[in-house]
Amino acid sequence: MTDTTADIALWRHHLEDEADAAYLYRVLAATEANPERRDIYRRLADVEDRHTALWQQVFADRNIEMHPPAPSWRARLLGWTARRFSPSILIPLLLREEGQEVMSYLDLYRQSPSGTARDTAQTLAKESAEHAEALGTLVKSTGEPWHRADSGSFVRNVVYGFNDGLTANFGLVAGVIGAHADAHIILVTGLAGVVADALSMGSSGYLAAKSEREVYSHEIAIERQEVRLMPEVEEEELSLIYQARGMSEENARKLASDTIRDPERALEEQIREELRIGEAHTTPLREGWTTGTATAVGALIPVAPFLFFQGALAMWLAFALAMISHFAVGAARSIFTGRRFLRSGLEMFAVGMGVAAAGYIVGDLVMRWL
Repeated sequence: MTDTTADIALWRHHLEDEADAAYLYRVLAATEANPERRDIYRRLADVEDRHTALWQQVFADRNIEMHPPAPSWRARLLGWTARRFSPSILIPLLLREEGQEVMSYLDLYRQSPSGTARDTAQTLAKESAEHAEALGTLVKSTGEPWHRADSGSFVRNVVYGFNDGLTANFGLVAGVIGAHADAHIILVTGLAGVVADALSMGSSGYLAAKSEREVYSHEIAIERQEVRLMPEVEEEELSLIYQARGMSEENARKLASDTIRDPERALEEQIREELRIGEAHTTPLREGWTTGTATAVGALIPVAPFLFFQGALAMWLAFALAMISHFAVGAARSIFTGRRFLRSGLEMFAVGMGVAAAGYIVGDLVMRWL
């Protein structure tokens, strides 16, 4: 069978993804303080380099010269984020991407005829699954990671908080403009919207994180009581968990017996292995502050021109800044969705246009009715 243009484009996409993954794992290795995690990232980067070489071989077998691609803008942005904040920010994103690769490679394996492309897809599906499992242990993920879509992070909170503030306040400002209000009314309304949106989103982020912490504390308290009152049951649970991870029954029972003799150690094991609760990388206050600040910045964009200009100039500048920002935040969201940044940006641009139109029409109709 002759390779189609779509086949070659798909293979190039996988080649670029593997090169990006190798780059990001090396960034994580360079920024990670924990030596064990650092070693895991280095080994994963080496394997991704081998994956890149496998895809280059697919092209070479077809007499297509394909050099290892440079890191994409998205990979560079993620790398910059990890360096500036914390390497743990990227682990959920990489976990999701490894999971997506498993499904994509399995589809490619089923659809490809016999040959290097099919063999490569089979090998990479298996190794991507192993990568997902390795990363899953770092974030205490359960089940098959390629069926999960978790990607919560500091960066996600910033992007979605900014998006919420921008869209909500843009609609509010457009409604007041549609009502043909004076410039100072538009400004006051917009600034009030900035404060209201920021406090609303910030308090929501704080309460959500606080509730999660409280649930974890409750579960840990229950587990502590079980270790104290029913040590034989907890010992059996630990033994089964160890066996599920590949340990022989004899060794699993011995390790569980040794562990349960120390209640604090047993509790730590149950928290990690049974409850799957990992180390917290943020606090409710930080979650609320991050989300609220990002929301305020986004909400301020359609209001800012009215701080310096008046009349039609301020209105058109507000519209232009808001629409450009909608496209930018849509493109930024593609970091988490895995979609093409242009399509994601255009979708958010269309959303912004719809919000502006709806707000303006409502404001105009209300003024006509009054």
